[in-house]
Amino acid sequence: MKAEDTVTIDLRGKSAFSDYMVVTTGRSNRHVGAVAENVAKGLKETGNKKVHIEGVPNCDWVLIDSGDIIVHVFRPEVREFYNLERLWTQNTATAKSV
Repeated sequence: MKAEDTVTIDLRGKSAFSDYMVVTTGRSNRHVGAVAENVAKGLKETGNKKVHIEGVPNCDWVLIDSGDIIVHVFRPEVREFYNLERLWTQNTATAKSV
């Protein structure tokens, strides 16, 4: 789906709710929604039946929670505003660009 600036953050040992966080950007609301739907579909096809999705009506920021992995798909300005990468990687080298 050509999401942009994808970063994977290792949360093992930092969070009790998830092992990894993926943060990525879509170019528009429609692109954010398409990326989120494709990720959710892929997770379900691999056998993950407990996929929870939030934010689809507006598609500024869509969260996909599959338990071990949480995916955030943002529009560029929303991602810049919340800056989750900085929040979760302060003073560590756990973020990896994909």
